[in-house]
Amino acid sequence: MSSPSYAGLPTSALSVKMICSECREDPPNLVEEFSSGDTVCGSCGLVLGDRIVDTRSEWRTFSNSDEANGDPSRVGKVANPLLNGSQLDTSISSTDGTGAMLAKAQGRSVQVRGEKNLLTAYKEISAMCDAISLPKVIADTAKQLFKRVDDHKALKGKSSQSIIAACIYIACRQGKVPRTFMEICTLTNVAKKEIGRVYKTLQRMLTEGGALHNSVDAFKGQEYIQNSSTSAEDLMVRFCNRLQLPTFVQLAAAELARRAGQEGTLAGRSPISIAASGIYMISSLMGYPKTPKEISEVTGVSDSTIRIAYKLLHAERNKLVDPKWVAKDRTMDSLLPKP
Repeated sequence: MSSPSYAGLPTSALSVKMICSECREDPPNLVEEFSSGDTVCGSCGLVLGDRIVDTRSEWRTFSNSDEANGDPSRVGKVANPLLNGSQLDTSISSTDGTGAMLAKAQGRSVQVRGEKNLLTAYKEISAMCDAISLPKVIADTAKQLFKRVDDHKALKGKSSQSIIAACIYIACRQGKVPRTFMEICTLTNVAKKEIGRVYKTLQRMLTEGGALHNSVDAFKGQEYIQNSSTSAEDLMVRFCNRLQLPTFVQLAAAELARRAGQEGTLAGRSPISIAASGIYMISSLMGYPKTPKEISEVTGVSDSTIRIAYKLLHAERNKLVDPKWVAKDRTMDSLLPKP
């Protein structure tokens, strides 16, 4: 018998469909029995095919997924781009006493040199970023940058803690969530001067002509952007949120900081002092007064520093304050606290 001709038929008509020769149900009720390797009609039980490939797992797992080593998968862990080496090592189970001893001995023998230090640094970076509620992308950027520094041996003689602090600081600035030196200093327990020295060294290496200039992977495929120093406007949103101030107060405080910068009212003052004194002034004007002590607890600036900076703002209040910031039916002088 000659085979039928399919010339002129659409491609969809060439697909093969298995139908039971006894039931001729369409769509067919087929059951794949992996234990026997047969394809069986679910209606009449006729075997339609054999030697099918079992695509399921080799075993079933009855242990809790929360337990360590609960899944006996043979595919291994996902490759970690933050670690060196092929990462194709075989791990010994450590569920019992003997296995734990063998796993410990194996870990010492096969561990890539320097990997232990990297893992320790990554854990510290993750813990520190979680402590101040930084997003995961910032932690990943800081880890990538630390790895590049470690690979190039770029900061020999510097402590690991100071390098971690500088990496977190740079990652925050690149991710548009800047943190002050004092915040990083409090977080890492590293002296402010030491963080500043390491940061400046890293910045030189990352700019054009530096040892790490081509390390674009540390910033998710983007070139390192040398930002200007953190401004008071960048800090306003975070500080106002912590003080539970509404959005229009945040916007007015940022505008006040911008105007003070243009006028040079607080020239020489740190951005965090400008932000704190601006919040103190604007919150009083707009009917959401905060005391210097409350602002000090959030910003880390002392009460006296806030008052001194506020005194300078108060002296230039007619130039800096927009009339629409003043609460209704009130005057500016009646709302502002005396310096």
